[in-house]
Amino acid sequence: MSLEQALDRRPLALITGASSGIGEAFACALAERDHDVILVARRADRLQDLAAKITRDHAVEAFVLPMDLSAFGACERVLAQAAALTAGRPIDVLINNAGYSIPQSFADVPWKAQQDFLMTLIVNACGLAHGVIPGMIARGGGRIIATASLAGFAPGVAGHTLYPGAKSLMMSFSQGLDAEYRSKGLKVTAVSPGFVSTGFAAANGTDVVMAEAPRRLFLTPEQVAAAALKANDRGKVIVVPGWYNALAASLMRALPQGLVRWALMKGSAKYHLAAD
Repeated sequence: MSLEQALDRRPLALITGASSGIGEAFACALAERDHDVILVARRADRLQDLAAKITRDHAVEAFVLPMDLSAFGACERVLAQAAALTAGRPIDVLINNAGYSIPQSFADVPWKAQQDFLMTLIVNACGLAHGVIPGMIARGGGRIIATASLAGFAPGVAGHTLYPGAKSLMMSFSQGLDAEYRSKGLKVTAVSPGFVSTGFAAANGTDVVMAEAPRRLFLTPEQVAAAALKANDRGKVIVVPGWYNALAASLMRALPQGLVRWALMKGSAKYHLAAD
């Protein structure tokens, strides 16, 4: 790529979990900001449909990269295939959004399923960041956004055993990256929403219970993506969208952990599902 081409090119964003929900909202929001996008998820048909929509609505390039991020080494394969799809273009924005939860008790689920969870939410997410950061430093800037959760502020309760810890790690990881690379031009943000209107609950089987929650507590995927991008623009590392979520996060940090855990165990019991 010539210097002229490098100066004229659109920024390139890689979004995981892009086939629906918050990932789809990030992809559309970045396309609206005149970014080309690489869409990563397992469902190739959904990615193809989204790519066509983005190209039609925003006149940017949308690359489809089907990948199961629960597989060992998926981060390296994603980056290699991204380079092949885009003729070696650098990643300017990384959105680590892929995720899900396992509502059953820890030992009621095969270890392979728990391992896949850790690979998807932690190992390959960190691996993608590790792969793109050197290029961002060399170019003097870049953006990394992780979809965390309000659960990352909470102590562990029964069910969804690894989920709060995984989301807490991504918040701490984002803070660590910010401390290390802000001076190099990187902007790093973790967005921590509460209830969001996506297919997340349907995927783990808690959609019937989730439907009982008041609709006023739910954010749209578009609201989450917009809050994350705005916070990242401003250099904010942790953002909790929605005043009620921000209040809940503040209370979980301020109140005695024993009291918080007692309240959460009572409130979250209905989201703890028995093994099949």
